[in-house]
Amino acid sequence: MPELSNRTANFTDSVIRRMTRISNKYGAVNLSQGFPDFEPPKAILDRLAEVTKEDFHQYSITWGAQNFREALAEKQSRLMGRNIDPNGEIVVTCGSTEAMMAAMMSVTNPGDKVIVFSPFYENYGADTILSGAEPIYVPLVPPEFNFDPNVLEDAFRQHPKALILCNPSNPCGKVFTLEELQIIADLAKKYDTFVITDEVYEHIVYAPHKHIYFASLPDVWERTISCSSLSKTYSITGWRLGYVIAPPHIIDTVKKVHDFLTVGAAAPLQEAVVTGLRFGDDYYKWLQDKYTEKRDLFLKGLDTIGIRHTVPQGAYYIMLDVSEFGYESDLDFCEKLAEYVGVGAVPGSSFFKEPENRYIRLHYAKKNETLENALERLNDIRKKMPKA
Repeated sequence: MPELSNRTANFTDSVIRRMTRISNKYGAVNLSQGFPDFEPPKAILDRLAEVTKEDFHQYSITWGAQNFREALAEKQSRLMGRNIDPNGEIVVTCGSTEAMMAAMMSVTNPGDKVIVFSPFYENYGADTILSGAEPIYVPLVPPEFNFDPNVLEDAFRQHPKALILCNPSNPCGKVFTLEELQIIADLAKKYDTFVITDEVYEHIVYAPHKHIYFASLPDVWERTISCSSLSKTYSITGWRLGYVIAPPHIIDTVKKVHDFLTVGAAAPLQEAVVTGLRFGDDYYKWLQDKYTEKRDLFLKGLDTIGIRHTVPQGAYYIMLDVSEFGYESDLDFCEKLAEYVGVGAVPGSSFFKEPENRYIRLHYAKKNETLENALERLNDIRKKMPKA
């Protein structure tokens, strides 16, 4: 038999989604894969029920239904500080996963280099390799997860085609400051580099931190491909609705890549979520307050248990420092955590390029009673975990 493609030779299955399966196996509270256990907004669900009885069961326009794009353009124009053209500057995708892949394939050629901050969401390295490009990793240094501008410029000196910016960051919860974003912008302009953003947690940011859209900075619109999703904002991770916003000369290419990757996102779901895209600012304030409460509840519980952890500035992930338990493998630790303690987590090493083994990632996009259950189980972690 002929050999299979070698581009995936170093891939494993998704460690995040593997930990969901392990959590299910042991009946653990699943704080690994980042999806809520509470319902989306009622107004969206009510509209979905109506849509099932209407004529939205065939293909919509490949790059997104007209009313979806118009509602999204109105929302993002207000937030990004510029008028977004719904017909020339938006492509609706099957989740932000496809948005990132379409963006990568639109701007890179085989052999190009792409800067990726580490720790990183596990798809970024895979996206780069599947595009035929080569990742250049720049460390975000724990526990504050700041970067060294000189190290970043060293990466830019390799003349990368693009930089991937996850802001707020999964897995570490970092929210990039205006000063940090300006450093990235200046280097992108100096070395003529695209910036591909992943901003799916744009509305989950904790005071006093603020989310700043990279595309809103001076003189970077023409080189920025903004990717995001409705999954986290409206608690609809299973709907797989994402989008790319970029200048027309980039979007024209993204449209073609998207067309041949997936044809289009689900038509009835696009129609149903237009209701959410038209929510007022009070919804996003409510969402921020909701996740602030969950973060504070979870952090207080971890402090009571006495486990060292990061303090997220945005998104809904916490990195626990489990080095006290002495495990050489954080994957082994997470598997035993699910089995003996009953809590599902993701090994931190799956997010770092550096040889990092002290962190595991938990998320708190759960009902308060789910979080309290997890904290109760974690309270006995030092008694229940087998010795390394």
